[in-house]
Amino acid sequence: MTKPAKQVKGRGARLARLMPSGPSSAARSPFVLLVVLLLAGGLITLLMLNSSLNEGSFRLSELKKRTTELTDEQQALQRDIDDYSAPDALERRARELGMVPGGSPVFLDPDGTVHGVPRRVSLRQAPAAPPAPILSAQPTPTPRQVQQ
Repeated sequence: MTKPAKQVKGRGARLARLMPSGPSSAARSPFVLLVVLLLAGGLITLLMLNSSLNEGSFRLSELKKRTTELTDEQQALQRDIDDYSAPDALERRARELGMVPGGSPVFLDPDGTVHGVPRRVSLRQAPAAPPAPILSAQPTPTPRQVQQ
């Protein structure tokens, strides 16, 4: 059963009267609102992420600066330790404290036997400090210079 053409035209005309300009703007507003909210939310999220990254960058630069300062301080302290532990500095400080060289060592075995000759070292027996090197105006000749 087919419907007559007039009847189809009548329904279409009725629909055209109900929706004169196609889909109404009321049907579009929720979609537009959703798109605007998604764009605004994305923009706010990007701004927050950018702020967080900038804060992390500033913190990183501060930590690098602090690391450089601490490294410099550590190197200065290491230089001080090296200066104090140099053999000539240790000897000088030991002499200032009244210490003298111990002489030849003596060893004890687990059974109690003594290897070496123990001797008492007194301040009178302590060797004097080595003399300071004499600096001359002329350099000392090397063996090659002497042979020529």
